[in-house]
Amino acid sequence: MQSEPSLIRILFIGDIIGRPGRNALKTWLQPWVEAHAIDLVVGNGENAAGGMGLTTKVFDDLLAMGIDVITSGNHIWSKKEIYPTLNRSDQVLRPANYPDSVPGKGYAIHTVKGHKILILNLEGRVFMKSLECPFKTADKILDNFHGKIVLVDFHAEATSEKIALGWHLDGRVSAVMGTHTHVQTADEKILPQGTAYITDAGMTGPIDSVIGMKKDIALSRFLTQLPAKFDVARGKCVISGAAMTIRCDTGRATAVERIQVFE
Repeated sequence: MQSEPSLIRILFIGDIIGRPGRNALKTWLQPWVEAHAIDLVVGNGENAAGGMGLTTKVFDDLLAMGIDVITSGNHIWSKKEIYPTLNRSDQVLRPANYPDSVPGKGYAIHTVKGHKILILNLEGRVFMKSLECPFKTADKILDNFHGKIVLVDFHAEATSEKIALGWHLDGRVSAVMGTHTHVQTADEKILPQGTAYITDAGMTGPIDSVIGMKKDIALSRFLTQLPAKFDVARGKCVISGAAMTIRCDTGRATAVERIQVFE
């Protein structure tokens, strides 16, 4: 009788917004992980400190609450104190398609239940910076990885670019999780060759806000076109993300579940 394939369960958490998002996770994360037999937790933390950037203290706090790997995006550069941590730790990533000379690394390999898992962070180029091509960067990194399980955080603005990368990587990675826009999309699916996909995992932060920031400041910026510093909103939060089940023998996803929990 043929044995059942070994499976790994991964939880991906959408953009964590400031102290409110962190506090919501601190209460919710560990019980949920235990109840759903999660083996690896990955979360986007580029907005986790004051709504923009990451500090060493917040980095330590996120690891202490049970996040195994922190991905990021264009705001990771907002607080320079994190730069040494980017260089020394494989538990926090910056997008891989930045120049090699900048701090940090764009991917890391972690071993879970005896299996190597590649976590790859990429940033889009449409309506964003002119970086190296995320498609070709992914190709190069995947060519040198000899494991089966790969999780990609694609931090991008344009829906079309995210969807295109999903198709480009279908069958070559286990999951493509979109981040950056902070609004969860209802298009979670497993692509034909076995890649779990969602255009945007959403945010983990204040509900009564404009993508996590105080409403009055956002409205003023739109109405006056004058600059104003964003502040993180307060109040009850939404916890957003996706949970995936991955076959260890093939690296293909067998299930993906969109998560949205309100405090």
